[in-house]
Amino acid sequence: QVQLVESGGGLVQAGGSLRLSCAASGRTFSSYRMGWFRQAPGKERAFVATITRSGGRTYYADSVKGRFTISRDNAKNTVYLQMNSLKPEDTAVYYCAADTLDYGTYDYWGQGTQVTVSS
Repeated sequence: QVQLVESGGGLVQAGGSLRLSCAASGRTFSSYRMGWFRQAPGKERAFVATITRSGGRTYYADSVKGRFTISRDNAKNTVYLQMNSLKPEDTAVYYCAADTLDYGTYDYWGQGTQVTVSS
């Protein structure tokens, strides 16, 4: 079992920055890949970024590449999403997720944190 708790969401003006955090507990954090997803109103949940177990490799959706940075601190059991140059279209509920089975899918999800970007 893995528990994931996101924090750091809020309201920000376009062009601003936010850093999301996701604290994990329940299993050895460094043993599984982590990802961030988001779901905007009326849309399906979409991939944002992922990071490998050691943090050595990261991948991003084209829509956030160059603006968002995913990182992790395995000593703190936490994954982060630094979001810069935010746009109104980044408004969504952001979720962190864990891939503990290494099947390429995510089997544990957090409750989500709201990010709202005003124009």
